[in-house]
Amino acid sequence: MQNETEKEYTIKNPHSDPLSWVEKYGDYLYGFAMSRIRDEDVAKDLVQDTFLAGLQRLDGFDGNSTEKTWLTAILKNKIADFYRKRSSHNSKVLSVEDTVQGFFDADSGHWTEKDYPRAFGLEVDNPLMVKELGIILNDCLTKLPGLWFSVFSMKHIDDLASELICTELKLSTTNFWVIMHRTKLNLRACLQKKWN
Repeated sequence: MQNETEKEYTIKNPHSDPLSWVEKYGDYLYGFAMSRIRDEDVAKDLVQDTFLAGLQRLDGFDGNSTEKTWLTAILKNKIADFYRKRSSHNSKVLSVEDTVQGFFDADSGHWTEKDYPRAFGLEVDNPLMVKELGIILNDCLTKLPGLWFSVFSMKHIDDLASELICTELKLSTTNFWVIMHRTKLNLRACLQKKWN
């Protein structure tokens, strides 16, 4: 026998079963959030907020997509809101000069000898090497400042357009490209240090 809550959701929206969301999608949504946020407590909160928002918008779910896709879209919006709030606390304007200092020769504009890119020596046919590089890359990503990680993950993990990222995080185009440049330089330096 169904209780009143189950009956209400069944009648309200035949395309969705909110009582099974945590069991069906909780781990997936948590993993999705963790891959973009890197903070267990925040990821858990965002998943809970996603379920709550899903319940509040249940009438709007028409079944044109799967529940999982619909809930993931809600979570993506929650993550973007998190990034937006976080970036408003770090809204100072970045300068390109600060970025290039130390990596490039001031006179020639070329890489300094110690920072010149080196070959990784990665054999793409070797799955163990690819896996090891993935672990090292993930470790390097965790060392990035929050805003840099946010911008990088939105661009290269979520594959969002640069203009949309700027709008979502309230960044100028210049700040966006400086952050991307700094992030790539830092990731490269970290990978070269840890990848022998």
